[in-house]
Amino acid sequence: MAITLNPETFLNRECAWIRFNQRVLEYALDPQTPLLEQAKFSAIFSNNLDEFFMVRVASLKSQVEAGVDSPSLDGYTPRQQLLKIQEQLRPLLTQQQQHFRDRLKPELCREGIELLDYEQLNRRQQTWADDYFRSTVFPILTPLAVDPAHPFPFISNLSINVAALIRDPDSGEQQFARVKVPCRSVPRLVQLPLELSDNELTTIYCAVPLEQIVANNLERLFPGMEVQGHYIFRITRDADLEYLELEADDLLQAIEASLRKRQMGGTVVRLEVPQNMPEAVVDRLMEGLDVEMEDLYRIGGLVGLDDLSSLLRIARPDLKDPPHRGRLPAPFARAQKSLLADGSLAQEDFESVFDVLKRGDLLVHHPYDSFSASVEEFINQAADDPAVLGIKVTLYRTSKDSAIIAALERAAARAKQVMALVELKARFDEDNNINWARQLERAGVHVVYGVLGLKTHTKIMLVVRQEKQGVRTYVHIGTGNYNSRTSRLYTDIGLLSARSELGADLVELFNYLTGFSKQLSFRQVLVAPVSLRRRMEALIDREAGHARAGRGAHIRAKMNALADPRIILKLYEASQAGVRIELVVRGICCLRPGVPELSENISVTSVIGRFLEHSRIFWFANDGQPQAYIGSADLMRRNLDRRVECMTPVVEPGLRNELEVLLQTYLDDRAGSWIMQPDGSYQRHMPQGEGSNCQLDLIEGWKALQGGPTGANSSH
Repeated sequence: MAITLNPETFLNRECAWIRFNQRVLEYALDPQTPLLEQAKFSAIFSNNLDEFFMVRVASLKSQVEAGVDSPSLDGYTPRQQLLKIQEQLRPLLTQQQQHFRDRLKPELCREGIELLDYEQLNRRQQTWADDYFRSTVFPILTPLAVDPAHPFPFISNLSINVAALIRDPDSGEQQFARVKVPCRSVPRLVQLPLELSDNELTTIYCAVPLEQIVANNLERLFPGMEVQGHYIFRITRDADLEYLELEADDLLQAIEASLRKRQMGGTVVRLEVPQNMPEAVVDRLMEGLDVEMEDLYRIGGLVGLDDLSSLLRIARPDLKDPPHRGRLPAPFARAQKSLLADGSLAQEDFESVFDVLKRGDLLVHHPYDSFSASVEEFINQAADDPAVLGIKVTLYRTSKDSAIIAALERAAARAKQVMALVELKARFDEDNNINWARQLERAGVHVVYGVLGLKTHTKIMLVVRQEKQGVRTYVHIGTGNYNSRTSRLYTDIGLLSARSELGADLVELFNYLTGFSKQLSFRQVLVAPVSLRRRMEALIDREAGHARAGRGAHIRAKMNALADPRIILKLYEASQAGVRIELVVRGICCLRPGVPELSENISVTSVIGRFLEHSRIFWFANDGQPQAYIGSADLMRRNLDRRVECMTPVVEPGLRNELEVLLQTYLDDRAGSWIMQPDGSYQRHMPQGEGSNCQLDLIEGWKALQGGPTGANSSH
């Protein structure tokens, strides 16, 4: 039957995202999750929500203000979507606060970790907190009155503030003032000396929120006045950047100007206030901030629970997930066991990563394989190898003290040709990337900013080496950023290869990124926006053709998001043709699985665990001659049409088999997976701790792959 996208066949993207964040929250609420990990995942839920408001809600509100009322594919106007967002979010916020108040805090307290309200402090602790206020906090506070002579002050994005009601005892007049809590200058959770605790022998950590210390010392800010009430509030502003695509230098300047505008603040899209804030104070804030009632969220506890992430620094490993250190990929072992006890190089034992890759491709799977011992080792050896002529890399997000940056600078200092494409438009990393770009330029690295009109999201690295037989290229194509910090937290896959076809493709792809190339085809890689969409649709159509001809047809894919309408239509058509389609989608999924006569052959699983699932794998049975791809792209419009992405085929049979078994490992997960229902809701497969858990299995040695066929350089 002919398929059209409508509310019956296409789920709302924003609601799909909320369901993803709900699964994150459910992981925090699960009693089987270690206590400090519960705090971490509650913080992740809050941080995700902040970004959602700053970008997605802000975009919908802009559409409403612009008078856009035409429905999207899912049948909802921007106004209706905003109402649905509120309807779905408010119960989740209540759940989060109830968990924090009624379960997490009491259970942490039993473990000697006390998160106290100011009113719960004993006399000695209150005295210490008040002294701390006078010595450390008071000097940096700036109380701002609001009256006819003082306009409503600017409130910065995500700042925590105290609204104070002040009465003049002489005139009896009540006044309103705002005090910004300096959470960027002083820790949000102020630690109290343990010897002041009533449970001194068992308490290992005791803290009180900074805003409560400020609120309970307001009389010092308003001497001679009577403090009649104080209420904590927090706002969220539109933080999406707008800029014109200009020349590279102009682009950098335009983004810097946009960052200053972001710091100054966009439209307020959310106002969080306590449940007990009087209506008169709420009205004052809403008027001063130009906030509508739909943007008001009454919170039954602390605002900004993203600060709970700081609790992970507490030295209680028994309340956290067991530590995990990625393994050294076996083929790289000899390449790194090259130092003798006296520090000299044991040349007879040394085998470079380039020697390793000449024997065949290598798949690395982070964090199970060490990022530093594989990808960083690859670029470190490239930087130090006299035979290497040049290095090219794309940088989307990278970490502080980055070994990748250091290697690029070292290579440039050794007169190698080094090019780094730094994506200035990586959301919320713009400032960091501007600083990295300037630092690299000062070191002699040639820095470019990508293709006008497109965001460069691909994760690729090219090394050019002079060898006896001539110049040879070595490549890394991955699903994750060149970021050592997130490599320990995200699951990602990378392919290291010396195949000449991939090297030639990346040479031309970098020319596309840095010059005026209009490359329309590549030998092996799939590139967005050039060929990726067309090829992905053709691969789905081919499976549908196999199914119609009575041949075995099967698609397995793992990604972060599935929201592209054309791809979803293709998957529906393939399902109707009889193709078995098994999807592992961590986040947004706008496809409805399991609908009779539409998608009854499609299943969707979401895996949420201690690591953020970030790898993208696409596998097609192809009538017994399977093909598999990995790369940076999700199946979303922006990835297929408005970003530069790169997917590489994994052609060595052993490595392709690893991907097949890896996908099966995810599909076999019972304890860490949620199964998507036709209405878009999700059901936990099995309680945590029961049944297989793919991430735990992989931590323990990628058990599902042991004993299977391996590629020439399989690391597993």
